[in-house]
Amino acid sequence: MIGGSGLDLRSKARTLPGPVTDPSQLPKWNYDGSSTGQAPGEDSEVIIYPQAIFKDPFRRGNNILVICDAYTPAGEPIPTNKRHAAAKIFSHPDVVAEETWYGIEQEYTLLQKDIQWPLGWPVGGFPGPQGPYYCGAGADKAFGRDIVDAHYKACLYAGINISGINGEVMPGQWEFQVGPSVGISAGDEIWAARYILERITEIAGVVLSLDPKPIKGDWNGAGAHTNYSTKSMREDGGYEVIKKAIEKLGKKHAEHIAAYGEGNERRLTGKHETADINTFLWGVANRGASIRVGRDTEKEGKGYFEDRRPASNMDPYVVTSMIADTTILWKP
Repeated sequence: MIGGSGLDLRSKARTLPGPVTDPSQLPKWNYDGSSTGQAPGEDSEVIIYPQAIFKDPFRRGNNILVICDAYTPAGEPIPTNKRHAAAKIFSHPDVVAEETWYGIEQEYTLLQKDIQWPLGWPVGGFPGPQGPYYCGAGADKAFGRDIVDAHYKACLYAGINISGINGEVMPGQWEFQVGPSVGISAGDEIWAARYILERITEIAGVVLSLDPKPIKGDWNGAGAHTNYSTKSMREDGGYEVIKKAIEKLGKKHAEHIAAYGEGNERRLTGKHETADINTFLWGVANRGASIRVGRDTEKEGKGYFEDRRPASNMDPYVVTSMIADTTILWKP
């Protein structure tokens, strides 16, 4: 479950009488919301509803990891429960019919535990400028690969639809991709993958940062580029559907930016492969745009597009459901 900051992951363990294959077989449970910033001390009980199951890569065997969302005892979703509203959008018949696919590129930074400075950087100093680190190999270019590979294997074991990893432009920064995932499962899988990454960095004695601009200055920020398509976009004539969807996203730019992650203004400067936060631009193969359309999509006249605006610390339930809501349900 997600704590009061909207980004801190919390977990506890429970023994069950036998193996479980579906969330509906699991009991509701509760936790002390006054200790997570989600409830007052005099009425501290928060109820958790099991929603998605993954194999547990740490305990293994019949053990599972369970994604839960949180409610008051009266059954109202608490404010940090973003999954509830997303599930409503994804269960709308018009959205279901469009089979929304997502591919999310989760960038993150590994920090040295005691000094909160990127892994591999000299203490109090800086490495050489960006250039050799992106997808790089070697002890002077790739820092933390053992953690990254352990995370990749653990996500595959868990049944998360993880589709790849790579070293990022800033040293100490990495990325994993989840997808294509349909509807609400994209959010479930990103949160489960983040939790597994938190656990692996904990074992390694390294801190995981999802800050969108962990180091000021001439260093790349961290995003969560969200690739998206609908059934109509993937079929013949889909490019026209894509262009209409992008036009709608442009009209709601400010609303989307407000929901796309804290501190994103430090990242979306118009430099370092970003568009300026106040400007909505789209283009083919343009990494300096808000929305990038791939060359293949243009050539084939159908496919997907990439929303490059979400920050690394975005809530995937919010971002994925908002994109579906704006492009499918919203009638301007």
